[in-house]
Amino acid sequence: MSLFIGLMSGTSLDGIDAALVDITSEAPPRLLATHGEPIPPQLRDLLWRLCHAERIDFAELARAEADFSRLQARAVEALLEARDIPATEISAIGSHGQTVEHAPAGHYGGPAYTLQLDNPSLLAELTGCCVVADFRRRDLAAGGQAAPLAPAFHQALFRVPDEWRVILNLGGFANLTLLPPETSPHAPLGFDTGPANALLDAWHARHRGGPFDANGAWAASGCVDEALLERFLEEAFFHQPPPRSTGRELFNLDWLEARLSGNERPQDVQATLAELTAISIAMGIEMARERLEAPAVGRLIPCGGGAHNPDLLSRLARRLPDTPLEDSANFGWPADWLEAGAFAWLAWRRLERLPGNLPSVTGAAGPRILGGIYAP
Repeated sequence: MSLFIGLMSGTSLDGIDAALVDITSEAPPRLLATHGEPIPPQLRDLLWRLCHAERIDFAELARAEADFSRLQARAVEALLEARDIPATEISAIGSHGQTVEHAPAGHYGGPAYTLQLDNPSLLAELTGCCVVADFRRRDLAAGGQAAPLAPAFHQALFRVPDEWRVILNLGGFANLTLLPPETSPHAPLGFDTGPANALLDAWHARHRGGPFDANGAWAASGCVDEALLERFLEEAFFHQPPPRSTGRELFNLDWLEARLSGNERPQDVQATLAELTAISIAMGIEMARERLEAPAVGRLIPCGGGAHNPDLLSRLARRLPDTPLEDSANFGWPADWLEAGAFAWLAWRRLERLPGNLPSVTGAAGPRILGGIYAP
């Protein structure tokens, strides 16, 4: 048994996911235990400001990074205590960090960049574990988008000899992985399709309070505004061929409000945002199928927080009537833990000196070994 821990905090800023994974070269990665560490409101507010700041206060940035890393250490400690495992048995922690900005095409003619707030040195000091971090920038340096990185892990878990599959991550933003059968000459294809929960959460918080629309109930109470949906879909990103990735730098409340007439009912805007997520995913799957000349997809496997949203899943089912949806838990990986598991697996790849990216997904010049190693 070779034990790794993956740590992931997504764009929702609700908590740190920690996954304990058994990883060897002889078998698919196996999820052993999980822990969710909530992000305290004060730190969440600070991280939120940093994600949207035009100028950064370095002392504030350092405080956020230190507090975030201590929270990561707490998540690791809780995970190990629950299984009564000493830190010395952990081969490495894979730490994604907290993305505060992602601009793979740069801004205003500047260089491409992606910034994950993280302090792997402090995390190694606090936990006594080897830490692997800074996974994204090597792919970026090789001309890639630095995202999404999970498709290589999806391939390790879900690719089979005789079926085309789509793995769909519904976090703040949606990204898909189209997995050809093992008998196919094609490499997997993956990319961001657009917003998933980010705009839904932000609009709900503005009008209803609370961090998210539980079960999509508020969206389900509204009606889709077809004219508004058409204005949303005029955004060039939805028609851009892969490789592509996105984030709050594009899709935020300012983007949304610029497309409102001012006469919409808030619940109808929420319903239209949910429909935007579903239709942009359907468009992305069709784009991926055309790119790989794929026949019908055998199954769609949703994961991430949006996999618990029945309204969103029903919209997806209507947009994709010939593609059955299957719970990722049927494969031993509950929907909430795939991304954290991916960074445990990427840490293992780094220690084994194996590439962690898929150039067919990110557009990088070739396979690259991702991440830096921080010894305990």
